[in-house]
Amino acid sequence: MDSELLRILACPKCRGDLLPLRRGETLCGLSCRACRLVYPVEDDIPVLLLEEAIPQDRWECEEGSL
Repeated sequence: MDSELLRILACPKCRGDLLPLRRGETLCGLSCRACRLVYPVEDDIPVLLLEEAIPQDRWECEEGSL
């Protein structure tokens, strides 16, 4: 994913910054530290829907990467 695009994306809930989560070289999610939500990235496309967001504590358990 383009770093320019990552800079302009914001959390749909609070409009806060999103931090990239990587597994190796692959971008797998975008994390909002303020809301403690992770938005998954599927096929290099961020899924920025509140109903698709995963709580960080659940993401850590499932994915093991934060």
